[in-house]
Amino acid sequence: MKRTYEYLTKGTCSRKIMFTIEDGMLHSVKYEGGCNGNLQGIGKLVEGMRAEDVLARLEGIRCGSKPTSCPDQLAHAIRQALEQEEEQEREQPKHGKAAQ
Repeated sequence: MKRTYEYLTKGTCSRKIMFTIEDGMLHSVKYEGGCNGNLQGIGKLVEGMRAEDVLARLEGIRCGSKPTSCPDQLAHAIRQALEQEEEQEREQPKHGKAAQ
């Protein structure tokens, strides 16, 4: 299933990240604000990668003395999206089970 997400960043020059996850793969990463060239590069580099792999690679990257960075914020956004997907899957009724 294809889902599109928006994440409002915290502590970075970029203000928002938009992306899609389809079948566990990350697509169409776009940042609003921030260093345009670098952020386009991040989007191109992670295109088509497993969302969990991107999260693992980018989580914890810092920008100068800031406790976060634009790549780290993408990791936060992916984590939040994956948690939402897991929650939605748990809430869906199981096929083949009779209602009680």
